[in-house]
Amino acid sequence: MKARLLFTSAIVLFAVALVGADTAEKKEAGKKKDPLKGITCVVSGRAINPEATVAYKEGKVYFCCENCPTAFTKNTKKFAAKANHQLYATKQVKQENCPLTKRELNADKKVRVKVAGVAVRFCCKNCQGKVAKTEKDKQIELVFNDEAFKKGFKFAKAKKGEKDKKAEAAG
Repeated sequence: MKARLLFTSAIVLFAVALVGADTAEKKEAGKKKDPLKGITCVVSGRAINPEATVAYKEGKVYFCCENCPTAFTKNTKKFAAKANHQLYATKQVKQENCPLTKRELNADKKVRVKVAGVAVRFCCKNCQGKVAKTEKDKQIELVFNDEAFKKGFKFAKAKKGEKDKKAEAAG
């Protein structure tokens, strides 16, 4: 009788734990990570205002205030690497190749460097080492300048409904 009671208790405890884990997973899945969290203005370096934006390439660049977009559009070339970095950090673009060589990314996910808070992968340890040895403030320019950006990053494909909305807004 004690064994049966112990067995039944164990099954009930297991079921409760299973339901609790499932509920926790559903709550976690419902929480989407905000792609703008921690993003800073490419001109000032301050926290962004999601309403202050400028269309850039096929994406959108975020700024802290209404004045920074003017500075950005007057000298886009000066801010291009930071804008390209922001496009990657906000998941508007995906990395497809090594930004230094345009070669295929190394399958070993350890062949990467965090560049201003985002992980960037490389084709080999030589490219990884080159970026790792570069001063932190110069890494963005090395990895996200326009030439490197063209080699390594591609815009995420818009979903069909999003593409239609963009076309409507443009037309």
